[in-house]
Amino acid sequence: MRVSLLAALAALTICTGCEKKPTETPKPVDAKPADPKPVADAKPTEGDVILLGEVGSLTGSEAAFGISTRNGIELALEEANASGGVKGKKLAVRVYDDQSKPEEAASAATRLITQDKVVAILGEVASSNSLAMAPKAQEAKVPMVSPSSTNPKVTEVGDYIFRVCFIDPFQGFVMARYAHDNLKFSKVAILTDKKSAYSEGLTEVFQKKFTEMGGTIVGVVAYSKGDTDFRSQLTNVKKLKPEGVYVPGYYQDVALIAEQARELGLKVTLMGGDGWDSEKLFELGGAAVEGSYVSNHYSADDPSPRVQDFIKRYQAKFGAVPDSLAALGYDSARVVIDGLKRATDSSGPALRDAIAATKDFPGVAGNITLDEKRNPVKPAVVLKVEGGKFKYVDTISP
Repeated sequence: MRVSLLAALAALTICTGCEKKPTETPKPVDAKPADPKPVADAKPTEGDVILLGEVGSLTGSEAAFGISTRNGIELALEEANASGGVKGKKLAVRVYDDQSKPEEAASAATRLITQDKVVAILGEVASSNSLAMAPKAQEAKVPMVSPSSTNPKVTEVGDYIFRVCFIDPFQGFVMARYAHDNLKFSKVAILTDKKSAYSEGLTEVFQKKFTEMGGTIVGVVAYSKGDTDFRSQLTNVKKLKPEGVYVPGYYQDVALIAEQARELGLKVTLMGGDGWDSEKLFELGGAAVEGSYVSNHYSADDPSPRVQDFIKRYQAKFGAVPDSLAALGYDSARVVIDGLKRATDSSGPALRDAIAATKDFPGVAGNITLDEKRNPVKPAVVLKVEGGKFKYVDTISP
């Protein structure tokens, strides 16, 4: 992937491995026409460049997530550089595509640490991929900030691992409460991805919280990420006669599940989490996802000047309304940049301490105060799929 020299100087983004074959080791692809060697070889604290790393799913089953996140990070760095960078230095980011695969994510994190010598790593979105990366960052004492991995285990890896999104215990509680209190459901079935740490985490919490509220989980039916035929599972779900079905999966699977559910006559309300958040959901799912409810990190309907100004800047650059993945990518980069500004130096321990002290940071997806487990304390929104888009319906605080 190549962009103009002007854009490269503004954001200094190096996209790595975006078009590599599945079996290849990630290789740098410079964002500039020139050889990337000067930036790739720049030491993080020397010269005019502070080098960050990013690992994302730019191809594969979760590509929409990775692209939105990359866009948000790129905008944050471009704005920071336009304002003078950090302590007189420009910011650059080396981006690796992990193809939506945990093993690729781990390999990319290792390369960022050992070869590129980055001061911090941004990513990943999918919890399974972040869990593959986190031990590498922790061992090397390189701060890692996940924009949107919600599984609690991610930050439990160690004190160098952070996130700017809420975690599954809160997200699962939000949807369980909304299903019970607002939708008035007493019987719910769950369709869960047995290969996803994200899906399993949400399933566990939703089941526990909904039951504690007096509801009944009539059954938990499993599928595997990447399946294309869910009719057998959906037939089993239909036999359970639920009032609603909780599907804590990712948009590409959810769209097929919704279509096939409607084909089988399963007309009940579908519910999910932030993994649904992609324009691709509407393209793939169409009318089948209408009327569904999801928990999410932010809403583009938020009238606050902070959110609306961000949306205008994002639209001007990328020609689209930012989803929550873009907002969280933007926030994750800005939290690292803020940490670099406050840190005594850009070494791992100093930057770790600065990020850990983040308090009341004005994120576009909510103010960020990191707790002792390096998780933010922040609210969630409930959105309804209506008219081919997500419509804001409620905010639920911790």
